[in-house]
Parts: sequence; C-alpha cells; structure tokens
Amino acid sequence: MTESTAGTPAASDFSSLPLSPAVLANLASLGYERMTPIQAASLPLALAGKDLICQAKTGSGKTAAFALPLLANLNPRRFAVQALVLCPTRELAEQVTQEIRRLARAEDNIKVLTLTGGATLRPQTASLAHGAHVVVGTPGRILDHLGRESLTLEALNTLVLDEADRMLDMGFAEDIAQVIQHAPKQRQTLLFSATYPEGVTQLARRYMREPQEVKLTERHATSKIRQRFYEVTESNRLHAVGLLLNHYRPVSTLAFCNTKQQCRDLVAVLQAEGIVALELHGDLDQRDRDQVLIQFANRSCSVLVATDVAARGLDIAQLEAVINVDITPDVEVHTHRVGRTGRGDEAGWAFSLASMEEMGRVGRIDEMQGRASEWHPLSELTPPPGAEPLHPPMVTLQIMGGRKEKIRPGDVLGALTKDLGFAAAQIGKINVNDFSTYVAVERGIADRACAKLNAGKVKGKSVRVRRL
Repeated sequence: MTESTAGTPAASDFSSLPLSPAVLANLASLGYERMTPIQAASLPLALAGKDLICQAKTGSGKTAAFALPLLANLNPRRFAVQALVLCPTRELAEQVTQEIRRLARAEDNIKVLTLTGGATLRPQTASLAHGAHVVVGTPGRILDHLGRESLTLEALNTLVLDEADRMLDMGFAEDIAQVIQHAPKQRQTLLFSATYPEGVTQLARRYMREPQEVKLTERHATSKIRQRFYEVTESNRLHAVGLLLNHYRPVSTLAFCNTKQQCRDLVAVLQAEGIVALELHGDLDQRDRDQVLIQFANRSCSVLVATDVAARGLDIAQLEAVINVDITPDVEVHTHRVGRTGRGDEAGWAFSLASMEEMGRVGRIDEMQGRASEWHPLSELTPPPGAEPLHPPMVTLQIMGGRKEKIRPGDVLGALTKDLGFAAAQIGKINVNDFSTYVAVERGIADRACAKLNAGKVKGKSVRVRRL
C-alpha cells in the first residue's frame, strides 16, 4: 500500500487534470473554481486508474473526487451499469446522485439511478430495465436487486465505497462483501472514509489492488495524546477515577487495571456514582463479552474497565481517554495502552494513577519515553459548575432475532426511521448477530424507540425488544 500525503498542492486548477474541454467548461459553470485539498491529492491518481483509500470528511469535496473518475470511465453508448456507489444512508445516496448528475451534464444522456430502501422495489426494477450507467444505493437494497437479478454488475468498472467507516458502524460489512462478490475482479475501487478503523483496513486488504492512500496532513499536531500523571494512595485510587471522569468528561474511556478483582471493584465504585461502566476480563463468557464490546463501541457505556489480556486486539474508534488505574510493570504494555487513544485525526487523553510504591515503574516509563512525566495534583480535579452526572450519549436496544431470521441492518434502520418516524441521525451503530440484533439510539429517544419497536414490526414481523 503506497501512501501519498498532501499538504497544499501547487496545481490546484482543474485544468491541470486530464479532463475534456466539455467537462472543464461544465465544472466552471457549476462554480468549481479550484480543487479542494482532497480533490488535488486524489484526482490525478484516480484518473490514472489507481485504487484509492481517501481519508476525507463530509464537506471536503469528496463526491467530485470520485464522481469525476467514474464518469471518465463510462462509455455513454453502452447502456449497462458501469459504476456503483455504495452509501450508508438514503439521504447521502440522494445527495451523491444529485451531484453526479450535475457533474455528468457535459455528456449527453448519462443515466444515474438511486436504489435505496424505504421506497418500493417495483418502480426501481422498471427504471433498471430501461438501463442505467451509474447506480447509487445502500448495501441492503443493492443486494435485494442483485438477488432478484434486476441489477447485474458484469459491466462494472468503478466501485465506490462512500463513508466506509459509517457503513461498517451500521453493520453493513456482510452486505458489502456480498455485493462485491457480484462485481468483476478487474475494476477500479475508490474507498472514502472519515476515520480509519481496523474494519476499513480489512475492507481495503480484501477488495482492493495495491491501493494508494491519500491522507491530508494539514491539521495534525505533533502529539495528539496528552499524558498526565496523578499521585494517589491505595485508599483513594478508585475514587480518583471518578474525579478524572467528572472533570474531563470524555464520552468514551478505556480504564486499565492490572487484575480482574481491581476491574470488579472499580466498576462497582463507578456504578455507585451513577457512571455507566462495564467490565471486560477473562472470566466473562463470549456472549457477555460481545454485549459489553457492542455497548462500548456504540457509545452507550461511558467507561470500559479492562485487564490487558481482555483488551488485546481491541480497536475502538473515537476513544477520548485512557486511564491507567494501576501502573503496569511492563513499559511496552504502557505504550500500547496509551496508544489506544488519539487515533487518526483525533486528540486523546492518557491519565495514569501512581502510588509511591509504583514510582520505580514510572521511572522506567520516563526512561523509555526520553522525558519526565507531567504530574498534576488530584486537587485540581473539579467538575464544571452545574455539570450533570456523566452519561453516555447512546443507549443500546437488543432485538430478539438476527441473521437466522434474515434481519439486516437496513430492516432495523427502516423500521425506526420510515415506520416509526425517528430521524436517521438519532440512530447509531447496528450489529446483527445470529440470534440477536443490537441498535444504538440517542439516549433521549431510547424508551420511546423501545416501546414503539415492541408494538411495531421489523421486516413484517413482531419482535421483542429490551434496553440493555
């Protein structure tokens, strides 16, 4: 995997790209004056036919960064689907369709179709029968059409995965894999993602050919992880964790303990203070472990208290803080713990609580890092005035029924948004397991969503739902 890092490129005019005069004239008429940083970094590579992984947020100009290459790859005289864009939501798919249509005006008769859930299948099938060059859709609905053979991808030459991290968050990994099985091996794949969790790396490894990586480096601080040490006694160590949480108020915190017993004790202390905390250690069975990780990853638990062994291999996106409740005797383990936060563009806090007996361990950490640790007094930890107790933003609902009942993430999203009237923005991650489905919803709607789902239907069937 090659990496291309872009600061501010000199050639930021669209005229520097191998585009036809008609396309350049259309871009000018649409008000595209100069390339955004993501366009300048990715378009020369994409137009040269390379597979690309681009780290880009909504609003960075990413739609044009994939729309121009997919349009350049089209043969307008061939009425077959030559480009497919997968998006996480109906709303995004509609926006992307509109933008591709505007950019396609330079060519006559480029047909762009949107295929998403929440609309009936028959009109979509009829539109497909008339032929389309570009299809934009959500993974579940695309899969439906592939299954009915109303959509074929034999002529596909460009596949775009837009907001790949969000699609994985919503549980679409399996659907994406099945869609890609219908696509030709010889194709260009363009992947766009705001963050870069392990799941996105796995997608790239499985489905891309020597992808070039485009990351914009303009706004990275030298060190995104701020470390602070606090001296504690054994008697106030666990209480100090609550002080840190209420003072800094991170949304998600991973707290490391050296023993299982310390994990249990800390969770009991935090829960008594009204903080939503869960434990992760070797005594949990697989089902409990899965439920704990789902709740933490979807931001419906503020603190995950874990031993090093249990946390091995965990990669949680948007982890605001790590707390070393005990200092580990192994300096490499300390580095590994601290490195869980501050991933991608994000800044993170790493707090360490050390008693007098652990100062030798802190000395070894200082030696390894080549600098003295930054110490702060516990007395400075005061919650902001008028602060509510720390609550996670989301709540997890468990639906009894999963893959065995053929439930897919899109079915749950559709039931909550189309049938029950909640906004897509109020719904978080959706995880479908064999026998259960877990959906994160905003805390303020959790009880209503639970009651309405229990009274309503998912995929035409009544379901039992409980709040975890």
